[in-house]
Amino acid sequence: MTTTYTFEELKKDVAEGRIDTVLACQVDMQGRLMGKRFQAEFFVESAFKETHSCNYLLATDMEMETVSGYKATSWEKGYGDYTMKPDLSTLRRIPWLEGTALVLCDMLDHATHAEVPHSPRAILKKQVARLEAMGMKAFMATELEFFLFDQTYDEARLSGYRDLKLVSGYNEDYHIFQTTKEEDVMRAIRKGLQGAGIPVENSKGEASAGQEEINVRYADALTMADRHVIIKNGCKEIAWSKGKAITFLAKWHYNAAGSSSHIHQSLWSADGKTPLFFDEKGQYGMSEVMKHYMAGLLNHASEITYFLAPYINSYKRFMAGTFAPTKAIWSKDNRTAGYRLCGDATKGIRVECRVGGSDLNPYLAMAALLAAGIDGIEKKMELEPAFTGDAYGAKEAREIPRTLRAAAETLNGSAMLRSAFGDDVIDHYVRAAEWEQEEYDRRITDWEVARGFERA
Repeated sequence: MTTTYTFEELKKDVAEGRIDTVLACQVDMQGRLMGKRFQAEFFVESAFKETHSCNYLLATDMEMETVSGYKATSWEKGYGDYTMKPDLSTLRRIPWLEGTALVLCDMLDHATHAEVPHSPRAILKKQVARLEAMGMKAFMATELEFFLFDQTYDEARLSGYRDLKLVSGYNEDYHIFQTTKEEDVMRAIRKGLQGAGIPVENSKGEASAGQEEINVRYADALTMADRHVIIKNGCKEIAWSKGKAITFLAKWHYNAAGSSSHIHQSLWSADGKTPLFFDEKGQYGMSEVMKHYMAGLLNHASEITYFLAPYINSYKRFMAGTFAPTKAIWSKDNRTAGYRLCGDATKGIRVECRVGGSDLNPYLAMAALLAAGIDGIEKKMELEPAFTGDAYGAKEAREIPRTLRAAAETLNGSAMLRSAFGDDVIDHYVRAAEWEQEEYDRRITDWEVARGFERA
């Protein structure tokens, strides 16, 4: 992994007064950036080596609740520290924040300095290392969708998230004129990300009113996951700075399309020069390696769904006729299937997983996909025939789990993921899923009250 901004350049910027703040960030279970704002002089003097954070940051929910039932940390164990080790290859300037640089950190055990096995970055790195041992390298790209609102986050919160005003009043999929009206925000996002060392390809209107998509260039799996979390944080910060709000909820409103994070994936030789998914003599240009990989994805589709759809809300997105998939099948260039073959008969041949929502943690999602694909390669799994037609109407086809409860159960029982990630890691995320379900099960929704207040 390379960077366009070196530690020596940072030291020079600090000495000459261009950078005064360094964000040292870890990635939590939800895929959010957590960490500290360092005075830049202190960072370049000593904090670049390591800093510390409470280990509860890898055992909380969205509300930062100290959840019981985790083996790794608890009140009984005293909620001690983890060591945050800056990965200086991720160092970059953040153009949309004055005088600011950012670095991502690996999470280490405070005593042994071994990587914390359930930290998202470590989970993905473990699967990348498995591929490296096989002489392979994964390249991936995530397409992030979100909704843009004409209100600030505080205004939305104070309104109880009611009467929210989208930046557009109609489906703006590929519309140039409507997206021109939003260009103040979207141009700032494109320029900001580009300036932060994330090569942007394009932005576009998506398939609902107020819905946007940002696309950046593919990269090796770890680099792409790093980009993904910075993109999400950056989009929110830039929108906030302009008096707007963005949501990455998978399904923010019943009448609106869901927001996805499609993940494109392909395998290459270790030097990144030879496409291992391409065989000009194979069907659609698919190599045997690709067929085995795809078969692994499908064989383990239910088991990996939790890492693609980690919340109650995630499953509201899987609705027929909305471009979100309901069936875990593969098809050539078919947006109704959960797994789409793209770039057929070219060196750019790849599989697009369409299951994941914009709320996923990219490290966990990519790691799960790689683990499933590796299992398919190792066991030389046979790929089922491609589906053709409208997958929504395929009644006998393999379904995507319909609820978080179902996905958590299949995750818990996955021998493949327990072997790939480790029992403690799977138990950790099963507990996260259980807690999310428990919290939801005891809540009263607006829908229930409106439906039954008078008529029950």
